[in-house]
Amino acid sequence: MSTAFSKEEKAAMRAAAAEAKAAKLGADLEAACLAAISEMEGTDKELAETLHRLVGEHTSLKPKTWYGMPAYMNEAGKVVVFFQSASKFKVRYATIGFQEAANLDEGNFWPTSYAVTKLTADDQKQIVKLLQDATA
Repeated sequence: MSTAFSKEEKAAMRAAAAEAKAAKLGADLEAACLAAISEMEGTDKELAETLHRLVGEHTSLKPKTWYGMPAYMNEAGKVVVFFQSASKFKVRYATIGFQEAANLDEGNFWPTSYAVTKLTADDQKQIVKLLQDATA
């Protein structure tokens, strides 16, 4: 088993370093998030645009990028939710994930990420509920 990082993982680490530097220099974090979404294609782009819209309409989270992915942070600057495209790591589904800053704790065991291939109206309602719970 190789312990070396993949090409995609190395690119994500470089992106994280560039994001940290840009944030210190006062970069437009929302523009970076929108640029990351605009670079996507097909279903990944549609899913990311939908998540971006839902976050903007239903939370006070602010957009940014995180390891080159669209992400949304709270007032403390902590990532609450992120989108990972399927194509980024050459997998069959995109991921909507929640970080530790998300208030989704439910007992001793709860999900922190969701595989996504499309988003119906009902799916979007579930995401809105998760977003509202995560930011409560």
